[in-house]
Amino acid sequence: MAAERILIVDDETPIREVLSGLLEARGYRCVAAEHGAAALECLDRDDFDLVLSDILMPVMDGLALLGKVREREPDLPVVMVTAIDDIAAAIGALRNGAYDYLLKPFDKEQLYFSVRRAVEHRRLVLENRNYQEGLERLVAERTAQLSETLRELELSYDYTLEAFAGALDLKDAETEGHCQRVTGYTILIARAMGVEPATLRHIARGAFLHDIGKMGIPDDILRKPGPLTAEERQVMQGHCEIGYQALRKIPFLRQAAEIVLAHQEHFDGGGYPRGLGGEEIPLGARIFAVADAFDAMISDRPYRKALSLEAALEEIRRRSGTQFDPKVVDVFFSFPPDTWLRYRHNGTGAFRLPEFEKATVTSGGHGILRGGRQAGKV
Repeated sequence: MAAERILIVDDETPIREVLSGLLEARGYRCVAAEHGAAALECLDRDDFDLVLSDILMPVMDGLALLGKVREREPDLPVVMVTAIDDIAAAIGALRNGAYDYLLKPFDKEQLYFSVRRAVEHRRLVLENRNYQEGLERLVAERTAQLSETLRELELSYDYTLEAFAGALDLKDAETEGHCQRVTGYTILIARAMGVEPATLRHIARGAFLHDIGKMGIPDDILRKPGPLTAEERQVMQGHCEIGYQALRKIPFLRQAAEIVLAHQEHFDGGGYPRGLGGEEIPLGARIFAVADAFDAMISDRPYRKALSLEAALEEIRRRSGTQFDPKVVDVFFSFPPDTWLRYRHNGTGAFRLPEFEKATVTSGGHGILRGGRQAGKV
């Protein structure tokens, strides 16, 4: 172990020599300076474990040196040396951050004790700091590892959700690709409304899984080419509750489950299954409702042909305040009218739920960027 280095500061040469001799005999390495200014030069050149300084000195006295040391190296202990008739100055130095003080003439045992205590204090301070820094690094590393593990876990969950959507497409081929398209539309609107990323993640999953409850609807009703009877319509409306019950017990899908349950609610309270209205309806469900209705209107169905873009936009505008939240409708219409068709034709193939966080709404064109490639550029 290297010997501790002590900087001795005193304007009297005999005192510097005596202190150096006594301390070097105890195994310390000593450097001497004749005043505070010279001591600062020594501190610029070398590292020390203790400063042992007189108070009354020319050029720069001990109290001024103490202040400079406290500014530069707060953990470097300073022991002040003073005459027996100037104890008040030593006590003042303690109040200003000195570690200890010694009285002239020296008692050797008191000198050794004070120096040993001071350098031990510094060693403990440095060890504690290194421990804290090491602990903080370890916590940061483990936190980063945990975050990456959680990210990978969520990614695997989202790939599983894609498999669910694929299974639904096989069951209801007439709406194939619908969940991917409306999720893309929903993300576009939500980002334009300033929804924060953590909430957007849940909204995207809710949009993606909105029809998962249709897995529990009989095929003869789900695939019926004509209008449903009142009884069949009631069975079909049960898909919201079926989807909610399937998802609500999965911790990372609880918020998404609320959107699945509420995605057929109307802003005026005329929807189902709970007849919610206004802001009682989760924001994600209100955003999704516009995206879902628009995609349904411009898509072919067994019982009707797709509407034109103009007719679909007019229907969205007409239902603002009744079926749809007017604020969401306003954001929907803030995009150029052909944005949605361009995204429908060019963006669907690029959209994947596990990668939606890479998407950003550009300031000018409201485009969606995915992994450096723009999908649905408008």
